[in-house]
Amino acid sequence: MKVISLLPRQEVPSLDIPLVAGKRFVLGAAPAEHFTMLLFYRGLHCPICAKYLAEFEALSSDFASRGVEIIAISTDTEERGIKMVEKTNASGVKVAYGLSLQEARHWGLYISESLGTNPKIGVEEPKFFSEPALYLIKRDGTLYYAAVQTMPFARPSAPDLLAAIDYAIKNDYPARGEYLGSV
Repeated sequence: MKVISLLPRQEVPSLDIPLVAGKRFVLGAAPAEHFTMLLFYRGLHCPICAKYLAEFEALSSDFASRGVEIIAISTDTEERGIKMVEKTNASGVKVAYGLSLQEARHWGLYISESLGTNPKIGVEEPKFFSEPALYLIKRDGTLYYAAVQTMPFARPSAPDLLAAIDYAIKNDYPARGEYLGSV
């Protein structure tokens, strides 16, 4: 099995996915002023994901004022996506659903197998689902920042990312980690 790793300053895969609001999100169709944030989350069964999405929702107007659009994406069904919107009161964060496991792998996401019902919240995990990741995509469709995880814990915080985005925009800071030559 080949593990895919996206590279900074390189074009990211295409993405065309349904939104809970009844529309579709097509990456690059209407790029945000500075960045599109793709916030991949595990699904409704993950209380850490709900808390994380709520953290971004609380700061969504701050991100928007900096020219950043936030799309939260999972492999969940539409019904579970709607429940996540209700649980997190998402309105500034657009919630997408139905990411296929093949697409998840194409984006370099890790895949987990169900452990059954989450005892904390009584919601069953899907048979397979993707683990979290956060990508910032520039207007030109290239990767600027990536945080890809194997677990739901210790994700980049919304306030830290907001400060980093402020720095990057103010200083025209380039994406890093792009070098593939000899070392």
